[in-house]
Amino acid sequence: MGDDDANSLENLRKMMNYALIKNCDMNEEMRQDCVDLVITASERYQSNYESAARLVKETMDKKYNESWVVIIGEGFGFEVTHEVKHVLWMYFNSVAVLVYKAGARQAGAFAGA
Repeated sequence: MGDDDANSLENLRKMMNYALIKNCDMNEEMRQDCVDLVITASERYQSNYESAARLVKETMDKKYNESWVVIIGEGFGFEVTHEVKHVLWMYFNSVAVLVYKAGARQAGAFAGA
């Protein structure tokens, strides 16, 4: 592997260590808490998406009340109904992460993602 190839690979690794937020309607405090939590869980459980998702869900349930759903994986599509101001879709490292709150259905309280 040449120097250019090694530099390109190293640059790609650095870029993938930043959170790329694709869609988020959370308030700033909740968004930052959720992103930090996803990064912590992903780093702690690098090869176990289920454990990472469980940590994010349990923490969000405690801090922002229950009914959070967390999906972490390398490839998935989604169409969900969620509470307004309670969804985050992001990428970190090589995985996609979807975090949203699904609560009791109330007229006007939900949006599609």
